[in-house]
Amino acid sequence: MRFPTALWAFSLALLTAAGARAQIQEGPPAWAYPVNPPNFQRTPDDGTIRHVPDSTAGFTLTQVRDLFAAPDWHPDDHPPMPEIVAKGRKPEVFACGVCHRADGPGGPENASLFGLSAEYIIQQTAEFKTGLRKNSAPRVATDLMIKLSKAVTDQELGEAAAYFASITPRSNIAVVEAEAVPKTQVRDLFLAPLDGTEKEPIGQRIIEIPENVEHFVSRDSRARFIAYVPVGSVQKGRTLAANSDPRVQCGTCHGADLNGTAIAPGLASRSPTYMFRQLYDFKSGARKGANSELMKPIVENLSIDDMIALVAFSASLKP
Repeated sequence: MRFPTALWAFSLALLTAAGARAQIQEGPPAWAYPVNPPNFQRTPDDGTIRHVPDSTAGFTLTQVRDLFAAPDWHPDDHPPMPEIVAKGRKPEVFACGVCHRADGPGGPENASLFGLSAEYIIQQTAEFKTGLRKNSAPRVATDLMIKLSKAVTDQELGEAAAYFASITPRSNIAVVEAEAVPKTQVRDLFLAPLDGTEKEPIGQRIIEIPENVEHFVSRDSRARFIAYVPVGSVQKGRTLAANSDPRVQCGTCHGADLNGTAIAPGLASRSPTYMFRQLYDFKSGARKGANSELMKPIVENLSIDDMIALVAFSASLKP
């Protein structure tokens, strides 16, 4: 007995939706929401002056950890930082340039801000403040943003948003399809490779690690990352993003090259780990706000594999 084509497609859609719901019920994947282990301890500062390539600056480990002083390794890369970006305002508002780095590239644990419009940055900060924007799993970075959003003034936020929006985005991620990846550990909310060369199957994961862990720890704004993704992910993501169904076609809102439009942020070359969390949070309902009504019907039938593929593709694009 042969099923009519329409019935077969409908049945397949139901199975896909059921599978996607089951994955959400299993909980957010640990690789996308890394949490420091219970016995985690930061490396003590031995007073050594740290350096990064192509910079004459030097900072101690204590200095690069200071939440009220953003290390500026490459001052010629950006306009002068506003006070709120460079130093914040004690005791409640941390320097934006500490977590997001001096000119906004961020890291897998938070958002890259360069290339986003000032209006979008202000809107998202407001959604943190009102509780509309949360995560599907507890995250220290989100808790800090919520705390900051409640204390920052409109003027401070406007200055920071205008500053980051003025900076031209650049690619700092190499997307590599692989069957096996370095074994990793959680190091202060991001994944870092273990010592040695031992590898393990990638499975249903993205493994995003700094090319040089110590440069990233030093908050070097030029730090680069390798994002290992399952084999075939980039092409699968390209196909999904170009889906003829307008409810799924990413370029409808985010632009044909995913570099953003007047109504939606650019997605190209942003951390795939971070972007996966956003899709998952929209799907789980943890992230609400102005864009959730548009995003929710798009992501609700996406599987984990689909979301991995989409962000692998978007991360591979040039901004």
